[in-house]
Amino acid sequence: MKRRKLQMVGLMLLVLWLPVTAFAVSLDEAAKKAARQNDAKVLSARTVEKGNSRTHEIKLLTKKGVVKTVRVPDKGKKKKR
Repeated sequence: MKRRKLQMVGLMLLVLWLPVTAFAVSLDEAAKKAARQNDAKVLSARTVEKGNSRTHEIKLLTKKGVVKTVRVPDKGKKKKR
């Protein structure tokens, strides 16, 4: 029974996470979607580059006063320098 509940919670978290990662490309877009999905305010947002991948890190403040960090893979093409 506990395992079933844990699976359901995991599935719900995955479903909540998918819309942000599936469509977000720009940092601004990722931040807005993360804030909407978590019913929170954006405290900060930045893009972190590691090797050939980029990830948007968005810090949110929920209505309960909890600071939460959401990481969204950038699906856009990396800029050449």
